[in-house]
Amino acid sequence: MCRTIIVKNASVLQEDEFITADLLLQNGVITDISPKISANHDMLIIDMGGCYALPGFIDIHTHGAIGIDVARATMDELAALSGYFAAQGVTGWFASLFADTEEGLNRSIDTLCSYAKNASSGAPLLGIHLEGLFVSPAHRGVFPENLLKTGDLALFERLKNRAAGMLRYITLAPEVDGVYDMIEPISRSGVIVALGHTGADYELSTESIKSGAKSITHTFNAMKPFEHHEPAIIGAALESDVYCETICDGFHLHPATLRMMLKTKGYDRIIAITDSNMAAGMGDGRYRLNDVEIVVENGDAKSAIDGRRAASTLTMIKALKNLKSFTGQPVNKLSKLLSANPAALIGLEKNKGHIKKGFDADLVFINPVDEVVLTIADGHIVYNKLGEI
Repeated sequence: MCRTIIVKNASVLQEDEFITADLLLQNGVITDISPKISANHDMLIIDMGGCYALPGFIDIHTHGAIGIDVARATMDELAALSGYFAAQGVTGWFASLFADTEEGLNRSIDTLCSYAKNASSGAPLLGIHLEGLFVSPAHRGVFPENLLKTGDLALFERLKNRAAGMLRYITLAPEVDGVYDMIEPISRSGVIVALGHTGADYELSTESIKSGAKSITHTFNAMKPFEHHEPAIIGAALESDVYCETICDGFHLHPATLRMMLKTKGYDRIIAITDSNMAAGMGDGRYRLNDVEIVVENGDAKSAIDGRRAASTLTMIKALKNLKSFTGQPVNKLSKLLSANPAALIGLEKNKGHIKKGFDADLVFINPVDEVVLTIADGHIVYNKLGEI
């Protein structure tokens, strides 16, 4: 059971505005937001001294960080990874799995599920994202072509059953033989379908959205580009109400492209992700993304073989800083891209993504220079830079 916590003197984000308030956190839930909350000796009191309180960040697309690949990680490494994510303001994350053999995916799924069930610290692992497998060879990025599959609903079902509820998100390329027919049954099964690593045209992309696809994986990257006579998947994404993942590292999208997306889609349909690999938090050098060797130079990760971009070295707090820089907009307007929007996509909008009474006590506190100083997930302190409290 979580200890009762009173957070005092925080600048708390309420919808799009900050208010000075105290927060009462009981049993992992926000139970009061008031100008002044009285405490007793049994409560932990944390004075934030005016730091900003934001809903905790939810990263629905990451392959790893600090030298750890989620697909190859041990239980101890996943614990270290969750701790690192908490230090970046993350209060929930999805492990994104690279293209692999069924045997390899089974091993990854088993470890991730076991970790999620037994974890006691760090940012909680909320689910698994199957990114590789049913995607286009022509837009595969650094996924090995020999590991890609045509449509195979039976294989998906085996992986889904193996994950016992943890497989919650999948990226599909609908033009691949047999894959379009998977969208509706997968959507009905409760797994969120994203379109990505695809050469789908406008018409097929639009039909895929109508069939149940809810998101676009790292929009603009690893997909057929927009052209004024053939708007392709980008046209369907910008025209419809699907959510659009964005990697706001300055490499994957030009800042003007991001601003255009926000102008077109609005602030309620863009989701900031990291798509980070094991090099995040490590600096330049040589690393691996599953069995693919990558080279990081000036923070930009690319395949050592052909120079294709290979995920990112981004963190969620850095994504927020970049969003401010790229758009000129304040934190209170941008926060939802890292919290409310991913929560809504993954079906957790009734208890995560906002600072409201009755919502999960998932909070990140940042100082005036946008540094994470405290992270609370499900009412537990999972990162603390304040010192002894």
